[in-house]
Amino acid sequence: MRYTYLAPAAVMAAFALPMECYATNGYQLIGIGAHQMGMGGAVTALPESAMTAVSNPAGAARVGSRADFSMEGFMPSRSVDFTSMGGDSADSSANMYGVPAIGWTAPTGDGSNLYFGGGMYGTSGMGVDYASTQMAPGYYTNPSNPSTFVADPINWDGYSNISFWQMAPVLAWNVNNRLSVGATLNIDYQSASFKQRAVTNSGVVLQNFDLSRSASGFGYGVGLGVLYDVSNMVTVGFSYKSKQEFAPLEYQLGKGDITNNGVQLPAGTYTLNLDFPQQAAVGVAVHATPSVILAADLKWINWSSTMNKLAVTGPGGSVAMDPGWSDQTVYALGVEYKLNSRVNLRAGYNYAAAPFDNTQVSHNLLLPAIAETHYTVGGDVALNNHWELAFHYMYVPEATMRAPMNDPMMPGAKIALSERSAGMNIGYRF
Repeated sequence: MRYTYLAPAAVMAAFALPMECYATNGYQLIGIGAHQMGMGGAVTALPESAMTAVSNPAGAARVGSRADFSMEGFMPSRSVDFTSMGGDSADSSANMYGVPAIGWTAPTGDGSNLYFGGGMYGTSGMGVDYASTQMAPGYYTNPSNPSTFVADPINWDGYSNISFWQMAPVLAWNVNNRLSVGATLNIDYQSASFKQRAVTNSGVVLQNFDLSRSASGFGYGVGLGVLYDVSNMVTVGFSYKSKQEFAPLEYQLGKGDITNNGVQLPAGTYTLNLDFPQQAAVGVAVHATPSVILAADLKWINWSSTMNKLAVTGPGGSVAMDPGWSDQTVYALGVEYKLNSRVNLRAGYNYAAAPFDNTQVSHNLLLPAIAETHYTVGGDVALNNHWELAFHYMYVPEATMRAPMNDPMMPGAKIALSERSAGMNIGYRF
């Protein structure tokens, strides 16, 4: 039986399927560990824990001999809405992720100005899980009476899971009383799996993109950092992280795992080239009073080099995903207040415009990376001369974005995202 469907162009177009992420600054966390999160990520000139290896390597020479273990509970809330197309809305059932990190730093010898350290840091990654949801009414030509149509609603479902880790051995040097420099060799690991499809109530598969057999790979890059004390009150910082280069992710697919415009692609090995973008940051920290530190950061993330054009390539050709991301400029502000000799309190603000606009919503249904404004609080308590306990909480109000009604794929489709995060950091000074 041959079916002729009348439905939005989204159904007959190839699905755009970018990677899922923590969806804060793109798919990168605003900070690693409770100290950084409490300051809203404004830490380029204010290193306070061993997690500085991934934010500013020079900080490893300034935090002293210490080790830190952090655990963050990241709680995003995402939804898709097809009501403008005559469909329904759905919430993702995946809404809790654990983000661990561990780091350490110490001098290479007694009295040495050269410090060595490192660690393993969860910096980005997430997933969504949308149950089957009606996307559009859908009709097909009645075989017994071609002048009439039979209703056959079109349902959509989507799933993704991506994780990204960095291992960052760091070497840092206090050149003199004012200048510190540092470098890391970043060894990265990422794993990704995806599934998205459109199928009618009668079982006709209109589109399928099934990369649910997870692929993983290692990558590498470098990080550089500088800290300079302009005066006893003011410190400036600079950090740069190169693009993290990965070998192509390989997916072993069967026939029909990718169905593009009704055509089943053949079985075989399909690859996806997904790197992590280069970025640079400048920051300043001002010791305004003996009890108050003010910090500000300006960061650039080069998403356009890694998340503008993406495609899965194999025996059946190339299937474009093209999330269409542009670069991000991140603004971060933080304040730290020394309550007494044992307790410090923190508050932070982080803002970055979404890396895509409403014209790209239909390409980013599984990546609602539209969080822009982040509010954070935190603090730490010295338990004794060695042990320290830090904490943070982050709140991101809901942001929404709707595709234009003349969008050729999913007219009027809406995505929404809000976030909460809470974490603790256990630090030990040697």
